[in-house]
This record gives sequence, C-alpha cells and structure tokens, in this order.
Amino acid sequence: MNGVVPMEIIERKILALRGQKVMLSMYLAELYEVDTRALNQAVKRNITRFPEDFMFQLNDIEAAQLVSQNVIPHKKYFGGSLPYVFTEQGVAMLSSVLNSERAVHVNITIMRAFVKLREILAGNKDLARKLNEMEKKYDAQFKIVFDAIRKLMEAPEKPRRRIGFNAPVDEGPTGLKKHSIKMRKRHG
Repeated sequence: MNGVVPMEIIERKILALRGQKVMLSMYLAELYEVDTRALNQAVKRNITRFPEDFMFQLNDIEAAQLVSQNVIPHKKYFGGSLPYVFTEQGVAMLSSVLNSERAVHVNITIMRAFVKLREILAGNKDLARKLNEMEKKYDAQFKIVFDAIRKLMEAPEKPRRRIGFNAPVDEGPTGLKKHSIKMRKRHG
C-alpha cells in the first residue's frame, strides 16, 4: 500500500506560515479520508500531544492571506471557524491519534514530502553559499557572470497586464500621435 497519495499532491498542500512548513487540518482530513470535524475532535481529545510548535490555529490575518494568495477560495471555506495547522512534528503525531492503517501510510508519504522540501531548500542555500565563496575568490571580472547566475536563481517576475481598452495609435503627417478610430459617414 505504498504511495497511497501521490507525493506531488501532498507537496502542493504544504504551506509556509509563521516561518514553518505546515498543512491545514482540512487538507490532512482529506488525505486521511476522514471528516475535518472528526480529525479536530481526535486532536482535542489528545490536546497534550500537540504543543504550539506541533499545531496552532490560524488567526484572521493569516486566513485573509490564504484567501488573497488563492490558497483557498473564500474564508467561508473554513466552515465558520479558523482551521488548525500542523507542523511536520504535528503531522507525525496525528498518526498516533487517528489509529488507522491509512493514517499510517499517508503519514509516511507526508513525512517523505517534508524531507524532500527540506533537501531542496538546503540545496538552494548550499548553492548560494558556494556562489558567494566563488565570488570572493575570483576578481571583479566575473562579477557580471555571478550577477547573471543570481538573477537566474530568482523567481521570474510576471509581467503586469494592462487593464482597459488600448486603442491603436497612428502617427499622422505632423508626427503627432492620434487614435485611429474611424468615423463612418451616415448615408441619409
């Protein structure tokens, strides 16, 4: 029963909040195939297993950010109360609380996704450190190359689309720009 849920699906459900990688309770309930309410009740019955560094509840500002970032469609998606979020350690603790075979298998896949993300982040930090070392080692002659590599490492900036109607512009014989909107003559 290895790979109950594809790793790519889990990776898309891991969010960054309060400087930590976390998963929303509703996403975990979906993966475990249990009702979110049932998951929250199991957690509340075993609340001593979930200190604040394992689990916390979103505040209004964080919920609004999730809506603005299109992580969730609307705040009503939470069902009236703000959801719990679980860190990697909290997710590991959930398998002991839920006590099902599916929870164990899903948790294994989730743990692997967290490890993979950590390795990717460490790889980027290592690459940036090596680049800095090389830059110090070599003269300014390679500064352009290093700047270009750094630029490639940055996330691409999406071009902003203009809003509204853009009429084509003609330059007349006077060299002045005028909008090329032709008026039809009325036949009457």
